[in-house]
Amino acid sequence: MHDQSNLLTNIGLCVTMAAVLAVIAGKLRQPLILAYLLAGVVIGPAGLKWIADDRSIHNVAEIGLLLLLFLIGLELDLKKLLAAGKPVILTGLVQFPLCVALGFCFFFALGFRMQPDDYGLLYLPVCLGLSSTMIVVKLLYDKFELNTLPGRITLGVLVCQDIWAIAVLAIQPNLLNPHVGPLAVSLAKSVVLVVAALAVSRWLLPPLFRSVAKQPEVMLVASLAWCFAVCGGASYAGLSREMGALIAGVSMSAYPYSLDVTAKVISIRDFFVTLFFVALGMQIPVPTFGMVGLALLASAFLILSRLVTVFPVLHRLRLDHRASLLPALNLSQISEFSLVIAAIGAGLGHIPNHVVSGLIFVFAITSVVSTYLINYNDTIAQWLSGRIKRAGIADLDLRAEGNEAESALASKDIVLLGFYHEASALVHEWERQPAGTGRYPLLDRLLVIDFNPQVHAELKRRSITCIYGDLAHMETLHHAHIHTADLIVATIPDSILKGTGNRRLLQQARRLCPDAKVVVTAERISQALELYEERADYVFVTQLHSARQRAELIEHGLREGFDVLRADHITELRQRNEVLA
Repeated sequence: MHDQSNLLTNIGLCVTMAAVLAVIAGKLRQPLILAYLLAGVVIGPAGLKWIADDRSIHNVAEIGLLLLLFLIGLELDLKKLLAAGKPVILTGLVQFPLCVALGFCFFFALGFRMQPDDYGLLYLPVCLGLSSTMIVVKLLYDKFELNTLPGRITLGVLVCQDIWAIAVLAIQPNLLNPHVGPLAVSLAKSVVLVVAALAVSRWLLPPLFRSVAKQPEVMLVASLAWCFAVCGGASYAGLSREMGALIAGVSMSAYPYSLDVTAKVISIRDFFVTLFFVALGMQIPVPTFGMVGLALLASAFLILSRLVTVFPVLHRLRLDHRASLLPALNLSQISEFSLVIAAIGAGLGHIPNHVVSGLIFVFAITSVVSTYLINYNDTIAQWLSGRIKRAGIADLDLRAEGNEAESALASKDIVLLGFYHEASALVHEWERQPAGTGRYPLLDRLLVIDFNPQVHAELKRRSITCIYGDLAHMETLHHAHIHTADLIVATIPDSILKGTGNRRLLQQARRLCPDAKVVVTAERISQALELYEERADYVFVTQLHSARQRAELIEHGLREGFDVLRADHITELRQRNEVLA
């Protein structure tokens, strides 16, 4: 009874300290995992010693680890990965092994060696080769960059890293006996477990989940039962329970009910994961200068290794400097998955606790640094691009196609600044317009300026003129020869534009093309009225105008001008009395 009461007291201390530090981390815009780790340091043996015996906490926290891996597996959709294209698949295949190889050489040069009770020379490169899905997705979501080309590449590489991590977990239990036979048997058992789990999830789980779909609490219990059943099967087969949790999630990831399971399990996971990272923080000893120095060196190496392994591959696949650099910057942190692998390794006796502590320090450093690297990734990529050009590595520049391209630009009198979802929908409306048996004439007058190589390839296939350019730079519009344009349209809202905004684009267009009509985009009514005061001929408001309305407004403006449309729209906007205007 005393042990049970002590366990509840320890859990209460962990959750309370984690909550207090999480609030502070949120105010400072830092990852919550850092707050949980720090909570463990504060109340653990290296801190206030409020919890002297943390074994009971570790036993409970293991549930959080299993649920974390279960949900990672649920979010790992292999079908989406295969459909992501060559840049994602090729980069995902080579990034991790290249980072591990470079890391092995780096730590060998620092004096690490393989020893019977210390596999740090192997664990450190493996853990540094993985990046944090949790941190990257949160920061890219806040910046509205998840659906951009660099964002999709980043997410695809993260999925590939999860697959590599699954392979590591499969091999991990037999590292102390690293012969071909045991490793092959371990991999064979993993394959059998995956096949069995996929078969059950394909034939038995769908009718089960359909039968309990209207009973949320039963759906939750059934999904947890599946997770722990596969964990038990993995343990029985001599594999790690963590491997079983991942397989349980992956086997359900491609089915419709996986979304419902994720929604129901995630709150329970968050509670137990909090305990897992607090318990992990309790293992951190008082830092020494040597440990902090090594963590700083490893963090610098990690960031450099991402640039060395990601940028050349993407640039070789004909992506420009920006699209090649941004994924490398986005991935410049260590993964929470790495801490899991390290914790399991310590439990198996592969590495001493000071290696785990060093990795936690690397996690803390790179998590903070990557917050700034991602928030300012465009500025950093622009700075790096200039240095790379000076080193002789040319950027992808679709303007440099000779005099024929330059003469073709001069014949285009409708310029589309940037190409995102709104512009794509607009072009689709023009493509579907009935124009007899021929091509809709307006498309032949169109020039698109954008820096997405995939956009270029598809527009070229559709015979729409497109040139490479970053709208954040005035010289882009100058070199695009848009001085004689009749109409300039910016359809991308400010929340998506990087390094510029609709107001600035309007001012630049007015200076370069004083006689052209300029249409820009606003996300709020107040912003639209401000752009009208800046002499915009018309302002699209994202929540008010559909793609068809935009196409019709542009066509009307080309025929009869925007004066009447502009006056009517300003009157309408001033009369709207929205709560969020």
